[in-house]
Amino acid sequence: MASSTRKFLLVLVGAVLGATLTVGHSVLATRDDANAPTDQLPLQELRTFTDVFTRIKQNYVEKVDDKQLLEYAIRGMLNGLDPHSAYLDKEEFKELKIGTQGEFGGLGIEVTMDNGFVKVVSPIDGTPAQQAGVQAGDLIVRLDDKPVKGMSLNEAVQQMRGKPGTRIRLTIVREGQDQPLQISITRAVIEVQSVESRMLEPGYGYLRISHFQSNTQQDVDKALRKMNRESGGLKGLVLDLRNNPGGVLSAAVSVSDTFLNNGLIVYTEGRVRDSRLRYSARPGDAIDGAPLVVLVNEGSASASEIVAGALQDHKRAVIVGHRTFGKGSVQTIQDLDNGGALKLTTARYYTPSGRSIQAEGIQPDIRTGDFKLTQVKGNGVGPLTEADLAQHLVNPNDGEAGEQKQSTKDDSAVGLATKDYELYVGLNLLKGLNILRPGQ
Repeated sequence: MASSTRKFLLVLVGAVLGATLTVGHSVLATRDDANAPTDQLPLQELRTFTDVFTRIKQNYVEKVDDKQLLEYAIRGMLNGLDPHSAYLDKEEFKELKIGTQGEFGGLGIEVTMDNGFVKVVSPIDGTPAQQAGVQAGDLIVRLDDKPVKGMSLNEAVQQMRGKPGTRIRLTIVREGQDQPLQISITRAVIEVQSVESRMLEPGYGYLRISHFQSNTQQDVDKALRKMNRESGGLKGLVLDLRNNPGGVLSAAVSVSDTFLNNGLIVYTEGRVRDSRLRYSARPGDAIDGAPLVVLVNEGSASASEIVAGALQDHKRAVIVGHRTFGKGSVQTIQDLDNGGALKLTTARYYTPSGRSIQAEGIQPDIRTGDFKLTQVKGNGVGPLTEADLAQHLVNPNDGEAGEQKQSTKDDSAVGLATKDYELYVGLNLLKGLNILRPGQ
């Protein structure tokens, strides 16, 4: 058995080596790419692989199927490269495609690997994970009673997925907490509505993108048309990309293009020519140059960082919040003959000014602290003003209705400040920018 396996693998290695050399010669003859791979396959290392394979077949405590062993080897190769490269079998590839279209099964969190543990990039709005209190930056160390250490990212993701209605217990280590947290979550079919919009005040709109999907741009266009119609033309817009883990590159490019009249949006650099791409804006700004504020935090990653970086470099928007996640690599999905796929990191993203997002993220123009604003309860007696003096002159432009309207407006502002301080900062910043606009 061992002898026949060894012969089979050596024949296989020889065939692969010959095929690679033939293809490599053909490619090199026509390619002027100085960084193209030119090395032959390492025959000695392949002999070592064959030796290990044979020893496992011969000596492992349980019988292991050849197909399973080779799949383990493939997964190991990709897992050793970076946290984002992976082998996807047929079912995993199917789920990936479904996820980009806005509906998939699971808990509703975007994750990556960090020192052998699963790190939460961000929970997705309205999903079981977000409702249960999972936060960006959480480290998942156990899934039910199984330690995460030693699992690949795909294995951990598979463990978290399951039949809707079933429960899973996550053991989480969170910065600032002395003890690990245990959070129980009920799995569900995740339907992500990627775009949400509303008016904050007359003339000032709010646009939230929770995930970049294939239909995101259509939803953004629809939302902006509605807000422009309601306001008679927006005076300013807050674009909320907090806890947006990314998604489809084309959606990020088109959303950036929505607010830019021209210029580079993003470019990629890799070893081969096909991984070097440049995306530029076309004429037309959907809000006609009105002030734009973009909210980001440590859960804003990948496609979100592309949008924030492009708008920041072109000085089209003020970025408010926290430094973003720093996921600046490009994954290419390549179909395989067996129905699966290879998700391979092939390039890095760069902002228009040449900044690499990778492991650096986007630094906000205005950084907000990790605190929550609370309203101080006073004795009900406000500061003394002219209006409180006996027999004061009445403002001819303001009656009782005007006073009541101002009071309601102040209460609304206080409510927004205590509920979402960063959004409150963004709205006030828009007002200030709008005052300084020429012609306003």
